[in-house]
Amino acid sequence: MRDHPRSDHPPYPHVWTGRATNRVQWLLALIGAACMTLGIVLAVDSTWTTGVAPLAMAVVGCIAAGLLVLFGTLAFVHVALRVDEDHLEVRCGHMGVPRRRIPLSYVAGAEFVPHVTPRHWGGWGYRWRPEKGTAVVVRCGEGLVLSLWDGHTFTITVDDAEAAVRVIRDRLHPHRPGPVH
Repeated sequence: MRDHPRSDHPPYPHVWTGRATNRVQWLLALIGAACMTLGIVLAVDSTWTTGVAPLAMAVVGCIAAGLLVLFGTLAFVHVALRVDEDHLEVRCGHMGVPRRRIPLSYVAGAEFVPHVTPRHWGGWGYRWRPEKGTAVVVRCGEGLVLSLWDGHTFTITVDDAEAAVRVIRDRLHPHRPGPVH
């Protein structure tokens, strides 16, 4: 009978997944829907007497602003992180767009960050700041920072970010089987 080395953590699944959700952005989506509704109501039941051009501008403006807010917020209501043996994939929103797939061979390291806020990145969503790198921020809270071999960083807010960091680090430095005693 052989003794197997004990691990500090349970074995990880072949594919690790995590996600983060921001329920506040649903409120912003409702505001976008309200703007679209206002534009439609103006178009259908208009009592404007000043002419067609101001009415058309108001209708188009309300509908365009509503669509922009609605789809812009729905794209970042949640983020999903998937780590398999070779890649890390980040998908945003219900359609999974924008999406970023990073081969683990491009990752130099991973670090847990206990508190990431949209204020540090200039808001929610897919962000880039020259001094900080790139981030997908959908809520305040824990996240992880990937250090890439090209010198850039990529920050992701995700629930159970500590487990994600352990999985990524484990896959960056595969354990080699040692001699059997």
